[in-house]
Parts: sequence; C-alpha cells; structure tokens
Amino acid sequence: MNYDAYIFDQDGTIYLGEQPLPGAAETIAALRGAGKRTIFLSNNPTKTREQYALKLSHMGITTPLDDIVNSSFVLVQWLLRESPGATLFVVGEAPLKSELRVAGFRLSEVAGEIEIVVASFDRTFDYHKLQVAFDAIRKGARLVATNPDRYCPVPGGGEPDCAAIIAAIEACTGARCDPIVGKPSPIMVATIMDMLRLPPDRCIMVGDRLETDIKMGIDAGMATCLVLTGDATRESLDASGLLPTLVLERIDGLLAL
Repeated sequence: MNYDAYIFDQDGTIYLGEQPLPGAAETIAALRGAGKRTIFLSNNPTKTREQYALKLSHMGITTPLDDIVNSSFVLVQWLLRESPGATLFVVGEAPLKSELRVAGFRLSEVAGEIEIVVASFDRTFDYHKLQVAFDAIRKGARLVATNPDRYCPVPGGGEPDCAAIIAAIEACTGARCDPIVGKPSPIMVATIMDMLRLPPDRCIMVGDRLETDIKMGIDAGMATCLVLTGDATRESLDASGLLPTLVLERIDGLLAL
C-alpha cells in the first residue's frame, strides 16, 4: 500500500453489472483502514453520483459523494467554467439532462438557439436526435461529449456507447467533437487532482480498460494497475503497447503488495 490515493474504475473493477467482484469490498476497507483515500470513477453518464453511491453502499462500500466522479459530473463542471448559461441540445439520457438543468443550463431542440450539442451514451438515440444535432451544428453549435467509450460492458456482452453517437454526428456534419471530458481526458484528471490535492506520483489508477483507465493514469504521471476482471486480457495488453505498473488477476491482489 505505497500510495496515498487509490483511484478506482467501477464496472469491471469493483463490480460487474449488479454483482460485486470478489475481494472488492474487503480491499477498499483495508485501504481505508490504512488511511488511504479511495476515489471511484465512471465514464457512464446514465447514473448520477447519488446512484453510484447507493450502488456501492449496497455492495458494502459506503462512499461519500465527494469521492465519486462520473463523466456527467465532469461535463457539468467544465461547462460551468467554459460556457456558463449556454443553451444545450443533449443526445443523452434523463440523469444527464437532469444534472445539466440543475446546474442552470437550458435545454432546447431549436437549432438556431442551441450553442452546444452534447453527445453521450444514449440508449434512446434515434433519427430525430441526429437531425436536431445536425441542424444545430450546421448553424454553428459546438460538439462536445461525455466519454469516448465504444461500448458499455453488461453481463453477457455490451451495449454501443458514446463513441457510436459521436461518430454518427461527426459523420453527417464534418464537425470534430472537442472536448470529450471522460477518461482518459486531462479534464477528468484535473477534476480528480483538484479533489485530492496530491501529486500524481502519490496516486495509483486501478481499472480494467487499457484505452481509458490505464492510458489516463500513465498520461497523468500516476502509477497504474490493470485488473483482469473486466475488459482487458493479457493478449490485449500485449497488443496495446501500454505498460501498467501492475497487472493483477483481481482487485484484492493489491493487498498482497
């Protein structure tokens, strides 16, 4: 336990779907007992931080909101800094829209008044939403997004994620989505570092996805730990060219270090 802060991905690292992964609760309890800070991240914007806190609590990992970060929270903070009061069109689900409204943003489907199109993981995506995004961007709206994930893992498979929404909008408009605030974005890193007030080399990023979790940690100057309980395999690690600090079969391997 050589680090001051342990930053955990959630799905595929702490749990799979609704089932906690073996050793997760015990690992978090041991780290906290040793005085370590534990932060939980998710690129999935279809749940609020309150919902993530409840889910973790049901798994025996009671966690304050201040220790949970998801891509919708990061997006709201970024918008409040960069475009306060902007009118948005959101290709996303109800929790994200609710968070944006609570933060004071107006949502619209009128192309001429939309300043920013937000692309997100949206299981209700349809041609109407694509048309509104197309019209708004053609009239000058900016395209931003919550997360770059190609798919969201679910028990037994996966669901097309935000990358598919971004690709559809970019393909018909020629626009480039910028920024994408979720992992591995430096915008998410900055949000975490502001919370922790620690140098990156005192933190370790623990996750199951190479292109988001591990890449973000490496780019930020953190130690990294890849767990093989979710997306990545040893074969995909070898092909990635990334070199995590640690590779563990499961999360409780941290306690043996």
